Amino acid sequence: MRQDRIARLLFLSLILVTSVAAQDRPAVDPSLPPPPHEKQVRLKHILVIGQTKGFEHDSVSDGMAAIYNMGRESGLWDAMLRTDVELITKKDLGRNVKTLDYFDALIFVSTTGELDLDDNQKKDMMSFIKDDGKGFVGVHAALDTNYKWPEYGEMIGGWFDQHPWSTFNAPIINEDPIFPAVRHFPKSFIKYDEIYQPKEWSREKVNVLLSLDPTKLNYTNNPRIHRTDHDFAVAWDKMYGKGRVFYSTLGHTQEAWNDPDIRKMYFEAIKWVLGMTEGSTSSHPRPKGDDHGDH
Repeated sequence: MRQDRIARLLFLSLILVTSVAAQDRPAVDPSLPPPPHEKQVRLKHILVIGQTKGFEHDSVSDGMAAIYNMGRESGLWDAMLRTDVELITKKDLGRNVKTLDYFDALIFVSTTGELDLDDNQKKDMMSFIKDDGKGFVGVHAALDTNYKWPEYGEMIGGWFDQHPWSTFNAPIINEDPIFPAVRHFPKSFIKYDEIYQPKEWSREKVNVLLSLDPTKLNYTNNPRIHRTDHDFAVAWDKMYGKGRVFYSTLGHTQEAWNDPDIRKMYFEAIKWVLGMTEGSTSSHPRPKGDDHGDH
């Protein structure tokens, strides 16, 4: 009996202590935000480079900010933005520096000229894509850079060779409407942008996604037109070893980065190079006749 009384007293004491503690605890105001937590872990990490050693596009900052915000808003990636190339290495730099082994994709936003990469950095960057199977996205002037680095041209698909019509209402056809980065575009459409003419480029080595409609271009008295085949690709994708590569000439203007179509194209392109979606990398012949859309 004595043991039962002790047990009941202990039980009653526990209830009393719990009740008093609950009364002392301040009430939670539902209008206040929840307490801060540790930084959310992002699914992927991307390195965005905007170094310019030649012509400087006003849209570099717009493009870099857009890519950063895409990842932040979607929760799909963290983006580190740099205008230098120190992080393009697999060497341990210490100082909590994140180098290529930390990242899942590399993005060049209108880089120009010969970037400040030494031979070891170039080797590490190519290995990052070709051997490690990491992604690469080239934005606009990413084609106007690293002319003295043959492997770079091979990886991205070619180099810049003038923009014959400068910035104009470009008549574009969608050559691969099931590819994630361009499936939101109609069969044919117009975008006001600067379209690059690529050299040392072959349709047989890439999967052309978007191209200029050759039937709607003005070829008169234009000495900057060098492609006699009039095959002007606007966006393409390809493999480089194990890595996925996407490039588009769109994004020259600051206004382009406020265009939902352009933002969505690069958002989906980044997802694709990160392996989150699937799309063809097989080359195909040029569209002919009615494949160009309404004339």
